[in-house]
Amino acid sequence: MTATMTSRQRLECAMRGGEPDRMACGPYGLGHISLDTPIGQELLASTDLMVDVSIGGDPILGVSAEVLTTQEGDTVTFTIPTPKGPLVRRVRQTAVTSATVEFPFKTPEDVEKLLSLPYTAPEPDVSAYRAMEERVGEEGLVMGGVCTAVCLAASWFSPEGFCLAWADAPEQVMRLTALAAGRINAWVEKACRAGVRAFRLIGGEYVTVQLGPRAVPDLLTRFDTALVDVIHRHGALAHYHNHGPLMRFLPELAELGIDSVDPLEAPPWGDVHLAEARRAAGDRLCLVGNLDDMEVVEALPAEEVVAIARERALAAGPRAFVLSGTASGTYTERGARNFIAMAEMARNV
Repeated sequence: MTATMTSRQRLECAMRGGEPDRMACGPYGLGHISLDTPIGQELLASTDLMVDVSIGGDPILGVSAEVLTTQEGDTVTFTIPTPKGPLVRRVRQTAVTSATVEFPFKTPEDVEKLLSLPYTAPEPDVSAYRAMEERVGEEGLVMGGVCTAVCLAASWFSPEGFCLAWADAPEQVMRLTALAAGRINAWVEKACRAGVRAFRLIGGEYVTVQLGPRAVPDLLTRFDTALVDVIHRHGALAHYHNHGPLMRFLPELAELGIDSVDPLEAPPWGDVHLAEARRAAGDRLCLVGNLDDMEVVEALPAEEVVAIARERALAAGPRAFVLSGTASGTYTERGARNFIAMAEMARNV
């Protein structure tokens, strides 16, 4: 019989393809819950919480680039002076959210502006990661959030511009992604040496959702495999975050060497059926998620949520699985209590 594990041990066991003492179950992130509240402490103590923390520093721009910030009304403008002219991003803010309304890359000449910048590699600041690890302790798993190489082209072009650039000038997108990969890999290597033991890799959906399967080998397989290798050389975990329909991509994602993947949205919001996903992904890749935070965990009565969760648990099986939400970051105390109820069910599956 497997000895009782802490939440961190349970999550690490599942994410390394093993079978923990019982099914791991908990939310990804804290939503609108503060750890300083009674419900936050109950959530931490009762579930297998996963949370990611930003690692300080900018591996793309480094420490040499200057970013000028101005604000007019609800719009913040970020200007990066370069030897070939300025790069400009504008972000509009509301009381609820913010969104980029002007992207830095508008023409091929803008890409050359970025490439003309001098570059000095930054040192990652892992103080926030260490602080969260200290707060969470053995009651959960803390990861450092990292944007993968494709995020440079995908987030500096507009969504339309990114798709057009891949269609009209794929060599330019590849050049940007290769540049980003070199800088990010070196930065993650430093973060590993500074003690980061798990990473959440963000960016795959820019390819799977926006560009489609033909772009996966060039923009994900080629670059993310090397990043995962860096992480694994230091014994750390590589967790992959990828929204959207995912069934057709699971074999290729598994080949990246990643340890786990979320959020695996189920129909009607995605296309992931867990039993089929297990066959597609193989036995080693840990599947994380499959319960929609807002439409299921936050919206339904506890008994309905638990019934759905039990069904998903049986479909996934006991190995390499974490029953979780869809990492929306928007659930409230109602959702937190349903996660706690799900975790209680998981103790007896």
